[in-house]
Amino acid sequence: MAPPRTLIFPAGMPRSLAFLDAAQNEGKLVIGASSLDFDPAQSRYPAWAHLPYIHADGFAPALQALIEREGISEIFTPNPVVWDQLHRILPVLAPAVKLANASPVQQELEPYRAALRKAADHLATPSATLSADARSPLALGTLAALYRHAEMIPGMCDHLKLRALCDIVRDCPAGDLVEIGSWWGKSAFILLRLAQAYGLGRLYCVDPWSDAHLVQGGASTVVDRVSSQYSAEEAFQVFLLNLGPYARGDLSYFRCPSAEGAARYRTGAAVTTPEFGTAKPIGRIALLHIDGNHSYACAKGDIEAWTPMVMPGGWIIVDDYIWPFGDGPQQAGDEFLAAAGDRISAAFVTGGALFIRLRA
Repeated sequence: MAPPRTLIFPAGMPRSLAFLDAAQNEGKLVIGASSLDFDPAQSRYPAWAHLPYIHADGFAPALQALIEREGISEIFTPNPVVWDQLHRILPVLAPAVKLANASPVQQELEPYRAALRKAADHLATPSATLSADARSPLALGTLAALYRHAEMIPGMCDHLKLRALCDIVRDCPAGDLVEIGSWWGKSAFILLRLAQAYGLGRLYCVDPWSDAHLVQGGASTVVDRVSSQYSAEEAFQVFLLNLGPYARGDLSYFRCPSAEGAARYRTGAAVTTPEFGTAKPIGRIALLHIDGNHSYACAKGDIEAWTPMVMPGGWIIVDDYIWPFGDGPQQAGDEFLAAAGDRISAAFVTGGALFIRLRA
């Protein structure tokens, strides 16, 4: 008897090929099938079969014969029509064979439904940090779109931090937004879209995107070991892919270390990049997001270099203030809180980040 196999049908769809890679990584035996006379995906599979179209009279007997011949134990299909038909006939045709995935219709829609639920919950939970004259919240659909699209960008900005960012920009003055450490662009995307929604100003991302700057001095060595597996140049390209469609003249970057970026920003000189054209900083920072190298020296240097340019009423966010691999951001953040106490009107921690508002 043949060992149990997973049938992937139709085998050439993008989600089928993604499932193929995952199944093979798990050591599963797979076989692909298609109703096309020629399917270019066939070369990707270790075994292959041809099946009639599901509406043809010969589909059920051909599927049953394939199941028995190849020892099929489960079937994966991303096609909603095929899935529905298999869901109906498998209990009679081959009761022991299961569908490997839930309904593709539900799988495709669930991330959007989840985004709408998160947005509705957000709007139903007023923030305690908002002042009486704060701007209105985003509309449900706009907020849900922010949640959904942010979810599709890799990164560590969780929903608690996203929620806080959505709230504080409602109480943020107009001016430049600056992010120290953007990497793939998840939090940069959130800040950009919020700045655009509220007309705050342009976002400047400061990141060397350099392998040499990935070492987190003073942090657990496990972080540096994993960091060595990434390519900073590739991360920069991913950043451009993620942010490019939304830039609309509201985004620029300094590809350099933080201290150099601060010196360049302070001059007020125009910034020109191949992707986003020319932008001229206002010189007044309304929101500063610090998420660069997490060593104490670097976090302290970022705070010292950039916070003097944050305008009254502006916000400073020290990311990973709560970080399991080291306490550099927390030490630097606490020192700033102590030194600038009389300039601070509010401070709180959520989503692992320290949020600080300067007095207006």
